[in-house]
Amino acid sequence: MKMGVTQISPRAVQREAERSYKEGYYCCEALMSVIREAFQLDVPEEVIAMSSGMAVGVGRSGCACGAFNGGVMALGMFFGRTEQNGPKDPKSIKCMELTHELHDWFKKANEKNAICCRVLTREFDMGQGEHKEQCIFYTGLCAWKVAQIVCRELGIRNLDEIDEPAGRRKLADI
Repeated sequence: MKMGVTQISPRAVQREAERSYKEGYYCCEALMSVIREAFQLDVPEEVIAMSSGMAVGVGRSGCACGAFNGGVMALGMFFGRTEQNGPKDPKSIKCMELTHELHDWFKKANEKNAICCRVLTREFDMGQGEHKEQCIFYTGLCAWKVAQIVCRELGIRNLDEIDEPAGRRKLADI
């Protein structure tokens, strides 16, 4: 897979993922679409279609959060493997490490210690007001984190980083 960028703003990716959800994609589709576009990947649009069934907790089952699922799929697109090299394959190990990082981070970031759609949306009416706003937020949040991980791992300049006299800090740390 080829990428057409050397620098990117994960915060811009976040905003675009939120916009994409608001305009009609589900969480997972919005994330995949935006990651594909923002990193200028030479992959077919079908990667977006592949994510369609992952929304609303996998086919509206309420299981794993679709935004999280999109993040896992996006990381797999960058770091996954296409050859059957067994469990010790370095690509497989790296991809597992990064998706585990996303998993642990998302559970902490959503303050509900969960990736289960039912748990995350328990207090809301599905598809309405606060539920939709939360899903839009989680979609942007996961897109932001995936973009950060990709930047870090592939040496892509993260435009959201700023220099301070005391050293480098990220906007997320401020």
